Amino acid sequence: MSMKKTHKPQKIRKTLQGLMVMIGGIIAAYGLETVLIPNNVSDGGVTGLSIVGSQLFNVPLGILITVLNIPFLWLGYKQIGRTFTILSILGIISLAAGTSFMHHIPAIIEGDTLLVTVVGGIILGLGMGLALRNGGALDGIDMLAVLLSRKLPFGTSDLILFLNIFVFIFVSTVFGLQGAILSAIAYFIASKVIHIVEVGLSGSKTFQIITTEPDLLVKTIRDRLGRSATYKEAYGGYSHEKFKEITCVINRLEETKLKEIINEIDEGAFVTVYDVAEVKGGNFSKRDIH
Repeated sequence: MSMKKTHKPQKIRKTLQGLMVMIGGIIAAYGLETVLIPNNVSDGGVTGLSIVGSQLFNVPLGILITVLNIPFLWLGYKQIGRTFTILSILGIISLAAGTSFMHHIPAIIEGDTLLVTVVGGIILGLGMGLALRNGGALDGIDMLAVLLSRKLPFGTSDLILFLNIFVFIFVSTVFGLQGAILSAIAYFIASKVIHIVEVGLSGSKTFQIITTEPDLLVKTIRDRLGRSATYKEAYGGYSHEKFKEITCVINRLEETKLKEIINEIDEGAFVTVYDVAEVKGGNFSKRDIH
């Protein structure tokens, strides 16, 4: 009985994930067909190659998106797992079908290149970010970059940028140099929106603080921010002096306030700040400070 109760929420969660990935694919298709493609602006990655191929060979965009992503889906299955691959298949099929159904919808923006790149990039990034946040992907080039990063001395983000340089050179053969530049700008905007959708508008940060006033600082953080903190013993590499290192995870919107508190209590404190991708469990939810 307990096993059935356990499996049911998991099935609901996976179903909702699949639904959100599909919605992400439809949103991305809308951005492509009603903003970017009618204004001779492309996307990066496999989708960008598909758009150029569709223009050159007069093949439906949806077919090319599906076919060109097949080897990358296989790569994702081998390197990342079955669930990711299934969700990505749902997303790519939704993207491909969406471009076919929306192909004859009139463009919502025409002529204004700045507006086209900004609006198109935002819509595209929203769709791709929604898919990534729910465990799927709409483009296979990210999977290739992950694999290459294991074989080459470069990070995944560097390889994605490097691979897309060739994509945009290819785009310039159909849309011209201006179209390739606008495509690169739209892709950049989309990447920033993807990050916001994945992390959230606020996000989280970890502060590691070495101070001569650890007790007062922790008390003030608790009183003014409603946040808890942890201690860890640290030793100076030169002086061998023992310190208490404070670790505190906060909402990104609280960053300025925490810096003010640190500066007020100990101007000479040594502070290291890290971006946090995700926070779960523990006592992260803050208490009421009013």
